[in-house]
Amino acid sequence: MRLRTLLKGTLEALAVVVIVSMLLGQVLGQPILLGYVTTSSMEPTVDAGDGFVAVPTAVTGDVEKGDVVVFEASEIQGGGLTTHRVVDRTPEGYVTKGDANPFTDQDGDEPPVKDRQIRAEALQVGGTVVTVPHLGTAITTVRSAVGTVVGPIAGGSIGGVFVAVGLALVALAWLTDGGERIVSRVRSRPNVFDRRLLFGLLLLVVVVPTTAAMVVPSGATEYGLLVAEEPEDEQLVVEAGGQTSVEYVVENDGIVPVVAVVEPNSEGVTVDERRQYTSARGSSTATLTLEGGESTGVHYREVTERRYLAVLPMSVLVTLHDIHPLVAMATVDLITAFLVGSLVVLVAGARNQRIRSATRDRPLAARLRRWLF
Repeated sequence: MRLRTLLKGTLEALAVVVIVSMLLGQVLGQPILLGYVTTSSMEPTVDAGDGFVAVPTAVTGDVEKGDVVVFEASEIQGGGLTTHRVVDRTPEGYVTKGDANPFTDQDGDEPPVKDRQIRAEALQVGGTVVTVPHLGTAITTVRSAVGTVVGPIAGGSIGGVFVAVGLALVALAWLTDGGERIVSRVRSRPNVFDRRLLFGLLLLVVVVPTTAAMVVPSGATEYGLLVAEEPEDEQLVVEAGGQTSVEYVVENDGIVPVVAVVEPNSEGVTVDERRQYTSARGSSTATLTLEGGESTGVHYREVTERRYLAVLPMSVLVTLHDIHPLVAMATVDLITAFLVGSLVVLVAGARNQRIRSATRDRPLAARLRRWLF
């Protein structure tokens, strides 16, 4: 029995690690522990819909020829995360190619891949990529279902909602021990609401909007800077080696003040004040200096914004952000859940709650009067 219990606990812990890893990958915009492909460009190494073990580049170190990397593409399928193999390295960057493709990405419109674009590497053992069959298909199906339900509510930005719901459900399952104890207790004690389920539901209600409020507005903003021999009097057109300034506005439509961290995500960008405090229903502005390259043409400059509810002083939130954005976001979630949970304990107590029906035999009108007044 002990071996069975240990095996069950190990499998549950492994499932939680896998789910949390996938969700963290959604939060950070990069695969954490697990990634997946949706096309056949890497067959037969990784089939369409299969997952793979992803290792962050901070752990793997330098990228070498033959590595399968996940990078932020500029042109492939309109841009976004792409998983291809590094086949060469040039002074301009890495040359990448899907194993099933007859040509490299750089033979097309994709520029050489820079180190800053690479998010993770696929784990290889003996030259073979470690894969998880059908993982991508399962994740895509779940995302599609969630998007159908909450997409109209979230205005199309369902990433943060998806992550928040997932994390809250994982926590709820953990608190309720799979629901078995609560179900048995409810059956044996009618009208009793288990406190763990109460706090699990509370966590769901609090963590979902809190996380979504931080994740949905965050992200990257790209500016196309045109370098011309004879620049016109336009803000994003400069001469070779020149620069221009633009305003980056942080809008806060919520009722809680926020702290935003605005940082360069490419070369040729500086931010005058990366820390931005924005009051409720207010806005704040950071000035960006964009530098043009030495050659004519369009040069892309990018900044990222990470947003946190101001439940702690700005300096503390920025320090947590510098450790890792996920650390700052998790701290905000924990503080918010603690504050709301403390309020519930203060009002309702920490014991199991019994739902009483003192008015069940009264007429409907009497019940409404008692409830309202």
